[in-house]
Amino acid sequence: MVTASSLDFGLNAPAYWADACKHLMKRDRVMKKLIPKHEGVCLESRGDAFVTLARSIVGQQISVKAAQSVWDRFQVLPRKLVPAQVLKLKVDDMRAAGLSARKVEYLVDLALHFANNQVHVDAWGEMDDEAIIAELIAIRGIGRWTAEMFLIFHLMRPNVLPLDDVGLQNGISRCYFSGEPVSRSEIREVAASWAPYASVATWYIWRSLDPTPVSY
Repeated sequence: MVTASSLDFGLNAPAYWADACKHLMKRDRVMKKLIPKHEGVCLESRGDAFVTLARSIVGQQISVKAAQSVWDRFQVLPRKLVPAQVLKLKVDDMRAAGLSARKVEYLVDLALHFANNQVHVDAWGEMDDEAIIAELIAIRGIGRWTAEMFLIFHLMRPNVLPLDDVGLQNGISRCYFSGEPVSRSEIREVAASWAPYASVATWYIWRSLDPTPVSY
């Protein structure tokens, strides 16, 4: 019998990961089968807050390959990828890197929010999820979904349920409803047993669709 305590989640696993998997495998029949299939991998954070959010803006509404191409050209424009340096960039140079006029505006607004301390990065550790989401969605180009991905992948918050995430919707449809479309209320119903580890369960639902872990 496979148990959470017998699984290896890797050296970089969040402190709560093993407890989360134990909880999920005990409470949820799908998780009991799904989690052991992905031993040795787990949620990992990448980059700093500003860079992570900038990448999310660059990648909006374009393919992963196109987003990487634009990002590769954009990130070499400033001497260092920090808010103050981004604010010094010329619009023409940013457009030449492949950014739309709107995304240039979004990146400038993001840099302004960080440069002017309109986001309280140092206080995020003590703030609850909804308070951080409220700060982030005040930035142009960042909606609730992006803020939720930031909570999961950058701040490693354990109990985020991104109801509007297509991967979560498709995964729950496939794993729990034999491929039938699911409503937000049905997602909440499935996720009721996941708390306080909805982020971890969501991560494994994503793995059911694509075994390769993503970083954000």
